Amino acid sequence: MSGTMKAGLFLGGVPLALLGVLICFIGAVAGGAAGHQASAQSAYAGARPASQAAKDDIPPQMLSLYRRAAPTCPGLDWTVLAAIGKVETDHGRHPAMRGSAGAVGPMQFLPSTFKGYAHPVPPGGANPPTPWDPVDAVYAAARMLCAHGARDSKNVYKAVFAYNHADWYVRKVLAQAAQYAATGQQQPVPDDGSAHGTKGERALAFARAQLGKPYVWGATGPDTYDCSGLAQAAWKAAGVSIPRTSQVQRTAGRAVPQYQMRPGDLIVINNDGGWGHVGLYAGGNRMINAPKPGKTVEETDLGYWRQFPWSVRRVA
Repeated sequence: MSGTMKAGLFLGGVPLALLGVLICFIGAVAGGAAGHQASAQSAYAGARPASQAAKDDIPPQMLSLYRRAAPTCPGLDWTVLAAIGKVETDHGRHPAMRGSAGAVGPMQFLPSTFKGYAHPVPPGGANPPTPWDPVDAVYAAARMLCAHGARDSKNVYKAVFAYNHADWYVRKVLAQAAQYAATGQQQPVPDDGSAHGTKGERALAFARAQLGKPYVWGATGPDTYDCSGLAQAAWKAAGVSIPRTSQVQRTAGRAVPQYQMRPGDLIVINNDGGWGHVGLYAGGNRMINAPKPGKTVEETDLGYWRQFPWSVRRVA
């Protein structure tokens, strides 16, 4: 079950191939070192209140465990860990906790995958560590998510996708995480395009109206655009001024985690070593952008772009 390295989802999913050598996670995130170095943001992510739905559904010992483990990865929200535990084995309630492809335990790790994220042994974990032990498994899941994009909330969608290579799985996990988030907290929302503000709607509507217009480097409209020219023009139509280039748009507004994206948010992408591309999030895991010479403004799935680092910016 574990992500990129996961052979298959345990509950109702399709087995996936094991993909390669595992990344060894740096020791500074574990044990006392992790507690010493964890940022205020990551500590808060572990301490955020749980919704009544979370309290009703998650066994108290597991709820406490998710919240303890999350801060070992700065920026990882405990609700994401809890949602994976729910989707995989209903927080360890499944009677067998053994997948057909060999994944085992409450977080459904292949034993070979688990070894890459099992150390150092977390407080209260088994020694030697085992994927059957809830403490070992949840801390290993946090390390794996961190290694694949969850650190500092850079790309939580990508991190969950690494846990199980399926877009439906990511959407299910993030939707479940939203249910576990206490109302009024800055928590994950479903990646379905349902949450947005008036200015974001106007910016997105403008961008959508430009679909089919040619890409021209340096163009800002009205008949041709480059990527950052489109983003600037769209937000100008919404009454918001943003910088001209993607490199500077990366500092516009405020950063938000990828799993909290709302339609109209800027997705600045480091596809060239210099944060050279930008688009507007369109909801439903899609983006409107002016991609490159020879292409036109288009609305496209974000799947291709997940291979690159992202900076998501909310400008209004």
